[in-house]
Amino acid sequence: MARGGKKTEQDGPERRCIATGQSQPANGLIRFVVGPDNQIVPDLAGKLPGRGIWVSADRDALSKAETKKLFSRAAKQQVGVPDGLADLIEQLLTKRVLELLSLARKGGLAIAGYEKCRDLALKDQMFVLIQASDGSPRGKTKLRPPDGDDSYIGCLNAQELGFAFGREHVIHAALRSGGLSKAVVQEAARLAGLRQIIGGTTTGEDKTNA
Repeated sequence: MARGGKKTEQDGPERRCIATGQSQPANGLIRFVVGPDNQIVPDLAGKLPGRGIWVSADRDALSKAETKKLFSRAAKQQVGVPDGLADLIEQLLTKRVLELLSLARKGGLAIAGYEKCRDLALKDQMFVLIQASDGSPRGKTKLRPPDGDDSYIGCLNAQELGFAFGREHVIHAALRSGGLSKAVVQEAARLAGLRQIIGGTTTGEDKTNA
C-alpha cells in the first residue's frame, strides 16, 4: 500500500466496475446484490447469494453508480439504492477495518505505541506500519514502513485507531505478519479509496506518542 493508503497491486479474480467500465481484482471493488425487496445491498464480505454487481472502492465511482442509475442497468430491473451510498459504504468499511484490527490486537498481531512500533521495526518483524491520518507529519516521519508495497495504512484517524486498541487515541501502530493482518491491509485499501486518500497524510498536531 502506498503511504497514503492506496493499494498498488492486488491479487484475485477480476470483476468489471459498472461505473468506470474497467476490470480489476475483485478485492479492490465493492460487491452489491439485489435484495428480496429489490433494494441494492452492499456485500463487503462477498458472501451474500445472488448475482454480484461490482463498483470500484472509490467515492466518485459509487456516486456515479447511484446518480446515473447504473445499478438498475446492471441488474436489468428497477432497484432502490440507499441515499448517500458512498457515505454508507465508508461507514461500513470503517467498522470492518476496526473490527479486524481489534481482532488482530487480541491475537497478538497488532501493537500500538511509538516505542513498541520502533522495537518491532528494529527486530525486522514489522509487516505494516499504521499511523493516524491526523497525527503530525513531523512526528510520523520518526517511523518508516517496511520496504515494498502494502506496508503502510494511513486512512484512520487517532480516535478510530484508539477505538481498535481500547485507548482514547493512537498515533502509531503496527502489524506483524499473519493472515488477519493481510485482511486488515485489504480492507484498509478499500477504505482509503472511499476517503480519497491517494498520497501523503492530513495535517494535525501530534500531542502524544500514544
